[in-house]
Order: sequence, then C-alpha cells, then structure tokens
Amino acid sequence: MNGLTIFIAPVSPEAAIPSAPTEPYVGLDHFGLRVENMDEAVAELKRRGARFTLEPRTIRPGVRIAFVEAPDNVRIELLERS
Repeated sequence: MNGLTIFIAPVSPEAAIPSAPTEPYVGLDHFGLRVENMDEAVAELKRRGARFTLEPRTIRPGVRIAFVEAPDNVRIELLERS
C-alpha cells in the first residue's frame, strides 16, 4: 500500500498492556507508530506535554512499547524493535 505496512498481531495473556474495552463500541481504540529510538521519542513527546498512559516497557525481547493519551479516548502506541 504505497510503502505503508499494516501489522496485526495477537497479544499474549501475560503482556502488560492496557486492556481493550469490555463493551462493544464504535470508534478507534488505538493505533501504533514505529519509532527508531523509544527513549528519544518519549522525551520529546513529554517535553511537548504528552501524557503517557503506559510508560515504555519491554513486552518481549527486542520489542518495547508505550502508550500516549490522544483526544477522544484514542491511544497511540509507540513501538520500538531492536
């Protein structure tokens, strides 16, 4: 899709990420952005006033994620792969 990659993956039960809504709803729960350097991205976003609902953490070897609060209860996932 013109260089766009869509990645869909299951979440393991022991993954420490926010849970999905329990009731059906219309709308977007979250979307993800891949970052090259999680620490730099987080520092820059915090400097600009972003509020993190999940601080950076390793969910499996070589994969770190964080979640930022966005308008309308949408979450933005940051993903770093090493």
